[in-house]
Amino acid sequence: MKRIVLLLIFLFFAATLSAQEVLSLEQCRERALSNNKGMKQAEEKVVEAQNLQKAALWQMLPKVSATGGYMWMEQNINLLSQEQKERLSHLGDNVEMDIQAALNEELGPIPILGQSIANALSNVLASSSLSSSLNGTGREIVDALETDTRNTGFGVVTLSQPIYLGGKLRAIYRSARMATQLSQVQLDKKEEETLIAVDEAYWQVVSVKHKKALAEKYATLLDTLQHNVEELVAAEMATQGDLAKVRVKYNEAQMSLTKATNGLALAKMLLAQRCGMPLDAQFDVAELTPLSVSAAADISFDMAQVWRDRKEMQMLRLSDTIAQQGVRMAASTLKPNIAFTGGYLFSTPNIFDGFKNELGGTWMSGVVVSVPILHPGGIYAVKASKAKRREVAYQMEEAAEMIELQVNKLNYELQLAHKKLDQATSNLAQAEENLRLADESFKAGLCNSSDLMAAQTAWIKAHSEVLDAEIEIEMDALYLRQALGK
Repeated sequence: MKRIVLLLIFLFFAATLSAQEVLSLEQCRERALSNNKGMKQAEEKVVEAQNLQKAALWQMLPKVSATGGYMWMEQNINLLSQEQKERLSHLGDNVEMDIQAALNEELGPIPILGQSIANALSNVLASSSLSSSLNGTGREIVDALETDTRNTGFGVVTLSQPIYLGGKLRAIYRSARMATQLSQVQLDKKEEETLIAVDEAYWQVVSVKHKKALAEKYATLLDTLQHNVEELVAAEMATQGDLAKVRVKYNEAQMSLTKATNGLALAKMLLAQRCGMPLDAQFDVAELTPLSVSAAADISFDMAQVWRDRKEMQMLRLSDTIAQQGVRMAASTLKPNIAFTGGYLFSTPNIFDGFKNELGGTWMSGVVVSVPILHPGGIYAVKASKAKRREVAYQMEEAAEMIELQVNKLNYELQLAHKKLDQATSNLAQAEENLRLADESFKAGLCNSSDLMAAQTAWIKAHSEVLDAEIEIEMDALYLRQALGK
């Protein structure tokens, strides 16, 4: 039964170990780029800027809009007063009365026949259809001027095309185009920062992993030494004090191994987070033993090319162009604006044909011109925009100086790291030789355990210094490539 349990435990651990994924640096970079939240935000900013650029372009093109509405009113709109309606409705009667009064006034004073003629003419006028005809005509006019405006509908379809707005539209489009390029550079910058962060975490895992291996090897050496000293104590060739010193060193080595184990777990968690994996993901990094230090000790560079390649300088140059367009936009408020407009207006009732209760409309077109006369605020806006551009220019000068300082500093640090590696490699060779001689002397009884432990400690320290120097070279070369814009 015990054998079965042990077999199952062994199979479980074997499956766990085999399930561990081994990730190379390139694989970590790919995962980080595909899973990084900051990268996704930067990508969305690029999409946002691209759409804003398209929106700016459409501001130069014609716009078509439609507007409509409906209104109910309690009363109609009357073009005639009630008195005017009454007079028009009795137009014939009023005309007849006026004519009769005029006949009586003109013919009445004539002797003998004047009044008879006036009466005869009045009778002829009364027997005629003039009065009724004029009354009908008056009522027709009143009816024609009646408006059915209690239910009113209207609408207009308008086309507008800016012709000249002082250069504002072109400046807006250029600013939007530069903003799109700026967001793309920011995306590249975010990608660069993401890769740097992944490389830092990756090399930290490699460093701690190798230091853990060194700690395990050191603990093994001390374990062997402890066993040998125990045998010497049993043979009365060493004292209990010697054994106690070895045990203290062995306990310190075990503590260092525990710290290295915990440090490796934390380093892997950081790398997993930057790669977008669960923090408890089981994986290992590709073996790089011994570390291959390929970075040159002295990297040649041309500062003019560095300034062209650095993302910070690219962003500042784009910001300068945007600031230049800001000056033009501010200046456009002091220039005339010209726009063409046209469209079709329709309404019910038909206001273009006697307010008939039907749909009617008309085409229209025109040119709108706006000329600024007194706009002091625009002058100050131009001055503010020019000051903003000068501010960006000073930022570019300062950034160029800081970049040159950074590049030279990192180049010096890379050279120093190579010198450290050369020294550490030389020290390691000496420490290995010293350990070999100390081990042979201990076995021959020519030195005590303390001398051997000192040689072992020096050997571990030399190994650790070589590892630190190699990692430092990798990181310094990485930072220098970033500073060079590569």
